[in-house]
Amino acid sequence: VPVLLAAAPLGIPVILWEGNVVPGRAVRTTARLASVLAVSFEATRQALQAAAPGRPCLVTGTPIRDTRELDREAARTRMAVEPGERVLLVFGGSQAVRRFNTAVREALARLVEQVVVIHVTGDDGYAPALADREALPEALRRRYRPHPFLHDEMLAALAAADLVVGRAGSSTLAEVTALGLPMIVVPYPHAAGHQRANAASLVRAGAAQLIEDEAFDADALLAAAKILDDPQRHLAMSAAARELGRPGATDALADVVLAAARRDPLPDQAAIDRRSRGIAR
Repeated sequence: VPVLLAAAPLGIPVILWEGNVVPGRAVRTTARLASVLAVSFEATRQALQAAAPGRPCLVTGTPIRDTRELDREAARTRMAVEPGERVLLVFGGSQAVRRFNTAVREALARLVEQVVVIHVTGDDGYAPALADREALPEALRRRYRPHPFLHDEMLAALAAADLVVGRAGSSTLAEVTALGLPMIVVPYPHAAGHQRANAASLVRAGAAQLIEDEAFDADALLAAAKILDDPQRHLAMSAAARELGRPGATDALADVVLAAARRDPLPDQAAIDRRSRGIAR
């Protein structure tokens, strides 16, 4: 906010980007000072146009790592997934991963009978997860892949996955939809409702199933994993996710930034849509 307040009176172009469906207080109160507004969701554009009438507002999507060149089979090889195996990826980010870890631990013996589980545990959850793996029958241990964190391999894990269980941060949803992955979304409950609003956009489109944080346990996880046993539903959710995806959002937002910096005409929404969906350069 201080940078924006300093730049606006000096005539320096300001691009204000909001990744959540519900704009935060700082964004709402400073939107009138921005040269251009950029957002990830259409509902956000409507809210900000009401807060800052007359300001250009473009739906660019959320800038993410480039997923467009990912090869699913290469990713599955990298993650040591055998042909025909189905992969459940579970990660909770840095916020309240403990609930995810507990659900996986209590469901693990039944999950690994059906799927490979790639589980991002966080530092505190990693040692208990290793112990849980050792407690499995020897033939099933390779099906449980706990990691404290995934850095360079996160995109490979996503590309290898058939179903994702995760929170509803803007970047998570952007990467999951860019790859056309069905999702079980468990919004973090303590972020002013931002994640629940983000998740609702995927649920309405048919790309995700929502489970409230307090209801997410081993039984809920096992029930949700049954999506993998319903090929028609899985395919429909994948198609809905891909329809929402904006794998070229980084390029689209860069186009807006460069146009504003050069004082050139801004791209129109149709051009931004093509760019963010990876259709046009």
